[in-house]
Amino acid sequence: MKIVKIIAIVLLAVLVGMQFYRPPKNVAEGDYVAAFEAETQPPAEVKQILKTACYDCHSANTEYPWYNNIAPISYWLAGHIDDGKRHLDFSSWDSYDSKKKDHKLEEVIDEVKEGKMPLNEYTWTHAEAKLTQEQIQALLNWAQEVRAKY
Repeated sequence: MKIVKIIAIVLLAVLVGMQFYRPPKNVAEGDYVAAFEAETQPPAEVKQILKTACYDCHSANTEYPWYNNIAPISYWLAGHIDDGKRHLDFSSWDSYDSKKKDHKLEEVIDEVKEGKMPLNEYTWTHAEAKLTQEQIQALLNWAQEVRAKY
């Protein structure tokens, strides 16, 4: 019984300590997707889809929910954002060459078609990010048109 009490106290101390050491937030000033939108010219409907379902994890700016202030959730969200940006970062679009842009759009098409994006974990807490069939089709049509330019 004594060992269980010691483990519980240590875990509590770690959780309290984590509240003071948080991962850096993904926050940018200005228009962090301007180059991407200028080059790809998404229509208004697709811009809205990208804003509500993609940019939080795939750009230099995230609109954080209130529960991001609680560790270890803050670490979990930071990991998801870092992973999302590693795969595709719309804020770094102008640093990609044409071949990479084409490949990234191909991945967008594949992931959306297969229902892998946006992640279920994201849509559980962001209902507006759950895409309808019409939104999926609009996004796919736009991505295919843009891909044809590369």
